[in-house]
Amino acid sequence: MKRIGIWLGVLVAINIALLTIRPARSRSHDSGPHRLRVGLVFDVGGRGDKSFNDLAYAAIERATKVLGVEAQYIEPGEGGDREAGIRLLAAEGFDLVVAAGYLFSDDMYAVAKDYPKVHFACIDYAKFDPQGNFVVPPPNMVALKFREEEGSYLVGAVAALTSKSHVLGFVGGMDSPLIHKFEAGYTAGAHAVCKDCRVVVGYAGVTGEAFKNPGKGKELALAQFGSGADIIFHASGSTGLGVFEAARQLGKLAIGVDADQWDEAPGRILTSMLKRSDVTTYRIMTDLLDGKWQGGVRTFGLREEGVDYVYDNRNSAMIPRAARDAAERLRAEIIAGKVRAPTERVGE
Repeated sequence: MKRIGIWLGVLVAINIALLTIRPARSRSHDSGPHRLRVGLVFDVGGRGDKSFNDLAYAAIERATKVLGVEAQYIEPGEGGDREAGIRLLAAEGFDLVVAAGYLFSDDMYAVAKDYPKVHFACIDYAKFDPQGNFVVPPPNMVALKFREEEGSYLVGAVAALTSKSHVLGFVGGMDSPLIHKFEAGYTAGAHAVCKDCRVVVGYAGVTGEAFKNPGKGKELALAQFGSGADIIFHASGSTGLGVFEAARQLGKLAIGVDADQWDEAPGRILTSMLKRSDVTTYRIMTDLLDGKWQGGVRTFGLREEGVDYVYDNRNSAMIPRAARDAAERLRAEIIAGKVRAPTERVGE
């Protein structure tokens, strides 16, 4: 009886753990023998953030239709649930486990070491040892990194040459080195074309919660608009939806991030800084299917078409010709190595 009680306790614990991570499946109609099984664990903000998480989801959904991939999605709760989600997919024998966000770095590194036959991909991987040295991922794991500062540099130039007040705003999510890259590039790009421009900066917090707080985003944006800013760039996940609301309310402009966010506030989105994690995630899946898997670090910037900004028939009339020309000139100079966008804020 004692042994039965122990096993019942174990089974109950497992079922509770599985309920907290809420998996969802998406299957293609392809029943071929070489179907790739891919699992995605969402970052803070989850699916529906109109930004970072949705890009990773779109990449895998595309793969289910085009490549015949079988997909499973997990939207974890807080803290330790991130590792539980990764470990569950690895234990189930998925071919590739993808984690959307640098908050997964330590957890994914640990799980990848435990499951050497499973492939792992961490978007924005950023693991460092106690001495501050970057920790290279194991061979079965790829770190997908981006030069966000380059795309941010271009939207900074566009904003500066569009602004009438010469005061710009920046709203970041979690106050962290990754988001500092967006801020640093944006500020430098603005100053490259407008020495007199001023950039007002605010962050929503110091934890992952800062990426899913639209109320705080609106509060920060209203304060920056009140300080004279007429254009605000956000790098804050769904917190940025509050920035858009403030722009609509006051008739000001905002700049989206990661995906084209025009549809979130039509006529109020000057442009968006694109971070093509959807393209790179899809590329990892095709590489795995083609037997071209490469672990380690892969970095994408303007040269690799990993970052960019939106200029199309919906927003082109909002961007002055001088701003467009300056951004394209700076793009060419960055790709040629003549200009280097900074990754750290002034004073760091």
